[in-house]
Amino acid sequence: MKELYNQLFQKHTTKDNISYTYMDSLQRDIAIGSWEVNLQNNKVTWSAMTRTIHEVEPDYTPSLEEGINFFLEGYDRELISILFDRAIKNQEPYDNEVQLKTAKNNIKWVRIVAYPVIKNNKTEKVIGVIQDITEKNNTLLELKLKEELIRTTFDNAPNAMASINLDGQILTLNNSFSDYLGYSKEELSGFPINTLSHPEDVDLVQQNSKDLVAGKSNKFQCEIRYIKKDKSIINCLLSVSILRDENYKPVHFIFHLIDITKRTIASKKVELLLKTTKQQNERLLNFAHILSHNLRSHSGNIEMLLDLMYTEVPEATNNEFVPLILEAVNKLSETIDNLNEVSTISADNNDDLQPYNLLDYTKKALANFSAEIKETKAIINIDIEEDIYVLAIPAYLDSILFNFISNALKYRHQDRTPKINLSAEHKTLY
Repeated sequence: MKELYNQLFQKHTTKDNISYTYMDSLQRDIAIGSWEVNLQNNKVTWSAMTRTIHEVEPDYTPSLEEGINFFLEGYDRELISILFDRAIKNQEPYDNEVQLKTAKNNIKWVRIVAYPVIKNNKTEKVIGVIQDITEKNNTLLELKLKEELIRTTFDNAPNAMASINLDGQILTLNNSFSDYLGYSKEELSGFPINTLSHPEDVDLVQQNSKDLVAGKSNKFQCEIRYIKKDKSIINCLLSVSILRDENYKPVHFIFHLIDITKRTIASKKVELLLKTTKQQNERLLNFAHILSHNLRSHSGNIEMLLDLMYTEVPEATNNEFVPLILEAVNKLSETIDNLNEVSTISADNNDDLQPYNLLDYTKKALANFSAEIKETKAIINIDIEEDIYVLAIPAYLDSILFNFISNALKYRHQDRTPKINLSAEHKTLY
């Protein structure tokens, strides 16, 4: 910088015919203006670039006070006043970045450098340069704000994040990372990350990390368990990527953790519930097989006894109840067949549904209640057309009709003759 000053102030130190036009051009090219304060006559001299920075007219010549007053009122102006006073009294140069307000009321950041010119131990003049650094400072400020935003986002992210060096040691970490594992940031800084992993999960990270360093992959994801400070276990979804420099050389890993402990526990509960449900369904299926087998044996025995009665004691069958008993036994056998079929059918599969005549099934259902209908003198009215078919599983259809009739008879008024109306109609839902 000293050599640059010498170039800018050749007019003070050389007898060569270097024109001010050349000096102005040089200052314009390097975007630095020169200035001078002659203390012998209090004359202030600004170069063309200095005037440009201050946004004044090309022929503007300020006084010392006017020159200082361009600096932003308050801290900046007071600082320049103090520094300029020290340059005069103590022969101290200065180099500072301050703000000024131009003639057009624009605020600029400038770097101002000053050197006292001393003669006979007395400051004769102060010379210096001024540079507009507004764009640079704005860029730096923008970068600072972005860095602060990234840092704030990183520190307060709801999920755990950390940078890990290539040797597996924690470099930086956010609040969630330390909260997840129950350690302070200071305790985890420089800590080997693999020592926190569950022993059974260490190899998951090590092998995949080698592939990242080798460039075989850009990132990997896995479920992993970490051991917290209190020795409890936290289940995490781990995502790891790698940061490289401009030469594609690995710099460090970036770890991103999501706590899935609750989800893992819930998933295990669901698995256990599904396993238990499956076992219960298997037991129910076995029960259905056993029940249908045993009931089939009993209904078969009753059919054989009725056949023997018709053959051996025909007079015993000459009453109105025996045909009803025979029909009831036949219905029982049919119900057992349907029960056995239900155990192998999925009710959610429409392929298992078949069309069945509703009137026929209604009459069959009523036949199961012949004795009770006769006893209660119930009046049965059927209003179901012969061409109405429903998609159903026989046992389920039997059960529905059975419950309709059974409830009607069961909850009848004790002092009135029950009257049951069974009707059906086609209805379009959509």
